[in-house]
Amino acid sequence: MLYKNAFILKFDTRVKILFILIFTFLIFYVDKLLICVVLLSSILTLRIVLKIPVKNIKSFAVVSLLVVFSQVLFASGENNIIKPFFSFMLKWEGLFLGLMIICRLAALILLLPILTETSGPYEIARALAGFGINYRAAFIITAAFNLIPIFREEGHAIMEAQKLRGGGYIENGRFFTKLKAYPALVVPLVLGAMRKAQSASVSMDSRAFGAFKTRTWLEKPVMKAHDYLFLAVFLVFSALAIFVNYFLL
Repeated sequence: MLYKNAFILKFDTRVKILFILIFTFLIFYVDKLLICVVLLSSILTLRIVLKIPVKNIKSFAVVSLLVVFSQVLFASGENNIIKPFFSFMLKWEGLFLGLMIICRLAALILLLPILTETSGPYEIARALAGFGINYRAAFIITAAFNLIPIFREEGHAIMEAQKLRGGGYIENGRFFTKLKAYPALVVPLVLGAMRKAQSASVSMDSRAFGAFKTRTWLEKPVMKAHDYLFLAVFLVFSALAIFVNYFLL
């Protein structure tokens, strides 16, 4: 599903790709928890402005607790949260490291839908070609993006079919019951993916895809003034975040 927000549609797809790449570098480059929280808050605010819903919060919360708990237990450090308990020593350094990892993972999860759910496969392929990437490689990348919503819809259809047959354990069952029910979901999903890949391959071969080194595009992307302005503001924001991270904190 594409969220046709008027604000994001004004920008060139190449601007979105550059924004995601730079932001990904930035969130991994800074090493202060406060800056990571600010960056995560900014990307979450952008998602709210674009009206792109945040999904699977419960699953991510469980993963976050496991990551933080493992870092608190096993990370090295000198400052104990509480007194040593048997052979375990709970460390403040592990707590901060776990929170940093969670902020970075959450930022990555929130970033990608800004591109995939506001731009179609053709727009992404055209933008990648505008960067000088070969159109065959651009097609492979966009095909991977395009398969994500297809698999999501097919997985939902399979679970609905299982419910009609008296199943539905993946959504409503206990943990081990869900674990046993997953092969019934994964096997038809993988087989369906293999069939789709085979039909796509035959279709591409019948149209001589990749026979020529270059190809023509219906419309050539052109970056406008607001695209350059957005990139300039974002680069200033990134430089400010790095400056504060390394010189003020």
